[in-house]
Amino acid sequence: MKVKSHAVLGQLGDMDLRLLRVFKAVVDCGGMAAAELELNIGVSTISRHVKDLEVRLGMTLCRRGRGGFALTAEGEQIYAETIRLLASTESFRASVDAIHRRLGGQLHVALFDKTASNPAAHIGAAIALFCDQAPDVSLHLHVAPINAIERGVIDGQFQVGVIPGHRRSDSLSYDVLFDETMLLYCGASHALFGARDTALGWDSLAAHRFAGLGYHSPNMEISQQMRMARQATAFDQEAIATLILSGRFLGFLPDHYAAPFVQAGLMRALHPALFHYECQFLTILRRSPEPSRAARVFQACLLQTHGVSQAPS
Repeated sequence: MKVKSHAVLGQLGDMDLRLLRVFKAVVDCGGMAAAELELNIGVSTISRHVKDLEVRLGMTLCRRGRGGFALTAEGEQIYAETIRLLASTESFRASVDAIHRRLGGQLHVALFDKTASNPAAHIGAAIALFCDQAPDVSLHLHVAPINAIERGVIDGQFQVGVIPGHRRSDSLSYDVLFDETMLLYCGASHALFGARDTALGWDSLAAHRFAGLGYHSPNMEISQQMRMARQATAFDQEAIATLILSGRFLGFLPDHYAAPFVQAGLMRALHPALFHYECQFLTILRRSPEPSRAARVFQACLLQTHGVSQAPS
């Protein structure tokens, strides 16, 4: 498809925002056919909207054909800018709602994975409380890695995040919610499955493959501190569990998440008194611009349901 060599984009209008929302949905869904249900419009209409956007911007955003859907380099950049732009428009909408003292619009909340099975986590209760207090807010719940949640809250893609505490950013505010215990596990076919705990020490783990998270996290910190060389990389807890179940890797998992695997005899915790660490889960908001009223209400619901006293503002 040929597009103009120079963009003719002037002032953004409602149609431009509509085209950008269609483009974002196509990328998020992984293709035009997959976005059909999300957008509730036909594939031919979606394709026409994406072509219109390409002409409007003067660039090719994606390739589609037998090889499947893929973004071009320019498309990757436009997608990132689209996320920022739509987050800004939603922030403006929320500010207008706040002026009218009305809780409306959308709220995007991002959680680190596998929190639902933690008995110390009361995020479901916080959501119920929030829905009672803000019935007109459309809530969007995401699950993402720690670094993606931090970046998303800072750039406005998410308004509230819940993550394990590790390093801190001056751009974010933090409140402690609940704790989590991480234990070291091996699969039933692993050489250490029948080992006596008293025969194990940190040094004895060096001969065994370790599976760890591939981004800065408490998981990465403990592996570096104890000199456990990562020989398989994962990007969520389920991937760690899958590697452990292969019987070829050791890995840390939340004790509540691993419990069903342990009960089924598929994995065991190695020397829990020694091979463990504790995580504090935190709720995060960005400091500037000021979070929306809906974000602050949701944070207050999180603090209330986790028994945390909120400091007076």
